[in-house]
Amino acid sequence: MVTNSEMRSTEEWESFIGAQFRALRIRANLTQGELGIRAGLSIGAVKKLEQGTGSSLSSLIKILRVLKRTDWLSALAPAVSVSPLQMLQARRTDAPRERVRKTKTLVIGK
Repeated sequence: MVTNSEMRSTEEWESFIGAQFRALRIRANLTQGELGIRAGLSIGAVKKLEQGTGSSLSSLIKILRVLKRTDWLSALAPAVSVSPLQMLQARRTDAPRERVRKTKTLVIGK
């Protein structure tokens, strides 16, 4: 099943995320300039993020720290609970055989 989230373009995601950052900033009662100063960024970097016109990962993290929403980062990169190597090894032992060995026939005297 394809969800609405899976159908969004990159530009739509940038716009959506920018709007979320703007809403968080306003809820925190901060101007773009104040947020930029607290995050150690220029006002232009804050504007770009909010407008969804591009931002660096570093800027995003700095702003999330100021807005106390680093939990968003955990949602983007959850901890891996199963080792990919373990999954591969388990798959190998449970996999059905792919070949059958022929038995050797012994030919006695012609």
